[in-house]
Formats: sequence, structure tokens, C-alpha cells
Amino acid sequence: MMTAVVMGAVLVGCAGGNGGGSAQPSPSRTDAAAAPNPGKPLTDKVPEVPALAPGPGGLTPVFERAPKGAATAERTVALTFDADMTADQGPRAARGERFDNPALIATLRELNVSSTVFMTGRWAEEYPDQAKAIGNDPLLEIANHSYSHYAFTSPCYGLPLVEQNAMRAEVDRAFAAFEKAGARNVVPYFRFPGGCYNDVALRALAPAKVTAVQWDVVSGDAFATNADAVAEQVLKGVRPGSLVVMHCTRSAAPVTEQAVRKVVPELRRQGYRFVKVSELMRGRP
Repeated sequence: MMTAVVMGAVLVGCAGGNGGGSAQPSPSRTDAAAAPNPGKPLTDKVPEVPALAPGPGGLTPVFERAPKGAATAERTVALTFDADMTADQGPRAARGERFDNPALIATLRELNVSSTVFMTGRWAEEYPDQAKAIGNDPLLEIANHSYSHYAFTSPCYGLPLVEQNAMRAEVDRAFAAFEKAGARNVVPYFRFPGGCYNDVALRALAPAKVTAVQWDVVSGDAFATNADAVAEQVLKGVRPGSLVVMHCTRSAAPVTEQAVRKVVPELRRQGYRFVKVSELMRGRP
């Protein structure tokens, strides 16, 4: 039986539902000149980021949204983007399929939207220059989405299953890919492919000392073709302290960039401020 360990008060430092197990999916624009320079490197010392204490029995802790407190009172929201690419999709990329979305990243910079990109190691290997640029932009941060984007429990949207003894290696291999690409702003957070997990997976990842990050708002952008519908679903679901899951994969989520252009000004009009997951978890900017 799966135990979802959602902890928000104790800090120690691609589509799917919001929860564990075999989840089912359920102001005007900022001037571009005001956005951080994507070519500007981070300072030599990257600030420490918060992480959650281990859950009962030492299980990997799970974070779904901000706890009640400063983050919720201040109407903050975290937009997160899964950069999905499975280990066996190399041939498709070689034939021209695009698993990246440079226009989306450019829009986040243009609109000055702090965000977290949950990246697979295979994606970082396919697009190392983009991984480096994202991981050296102070507006953004990279978190771990496994190396292969295979499932950590089954069933999970038809994804191949990672064996229990290989789960920790999936995390380590992805972090190694980020490092090889030159990404520096990498946080110790992990998102299960498909959002699917159980106690076995939480126990297997405990030695990696990561915080598993889920969400409370499903954007519905995966395979969507109507940007208005995606934007409406996000706007309907967001509450103070929400964590939204979207995608940074052009072939599988082609209207995400358009939806972001609709979501951001409306949420700002409502008084929301966009933060990274590390800021949301900390509970303050």
C-alpha cells in the first residue's frame, strides 16, 4: 500500500494525476529587456535550496503544493515544465521530431516568469546547449525527471518499467547528464515519470536524498491542440501556493507556449507572483 508523504513544514536545507500510485491525468507582459539575460551566468556560489525531511520509515518525502503560510498568503504559484524524452526516442529525434521547446523557454524569459524545468537525462544529452542555458539562467532551475522517463511503478501510461534495483541509478544518471551539459542551477528535486509512484519507489530513492515533487494543478497540455482550453484549465485550478504541471516538449505538447501567454497575464492580474519550486517550498520569495 502506498503512503504519500506530503510534508511542507519541516525543511532540512508527463502528464498525470495529482497523487501517487498509478495516477491518471486527471498585468501586461513584462518588457523583454527586463528579463534576466539568458547568457548571464550564475554567481559562483549557488544558494542552498530547501528540501523536505525524510518521511515515515525514511521514505523519500513528497511535495505537492505550498503549505499554509507565507507562500499561500502572498498568492504565489509555481509553473513547472517536464522536459520529457525517453531513452528509446533517439531514432525519432534523428528523424526530426523535436522534444525541446525553445520558444517556450524564450517566452518565460520574455515574460520574466520564474520556473522549474523537470528534465530527463536523455533530454539533456539530446539538447546539451539548451540544458546548459536553462541551468545557468537565474530565472530558471533544473530538477530531475529520471534519465529514461520510464515508470517507477506499473501501470503508468504504458511506460516501460524501471526495475527496483535500477531506480537510484536513473536519478544519478540524470544528474550526471546535467553536469556534463554544464548546467549549474540544479536542485535536489525529482518528479516521477507520469507522476506514478508507490512506497517501493519512495524507499528505493531515499539514498538519493531528493524530494519528490508532484503537483496540485494538471494543465492538460499533453497532446492538447487548443491553447485556450489548456489556459482555462490552469486558471480554474490555481489557488495560492499551487504547483502546476506543464510540458517543455514541442512534439507532445505543441500549444503550451501559447497557453503560457494567456495564463501569465491573467494570473498577474489576479495578484499572483510566479516562483520556482525551491521558492514555493521555502514558503517565501
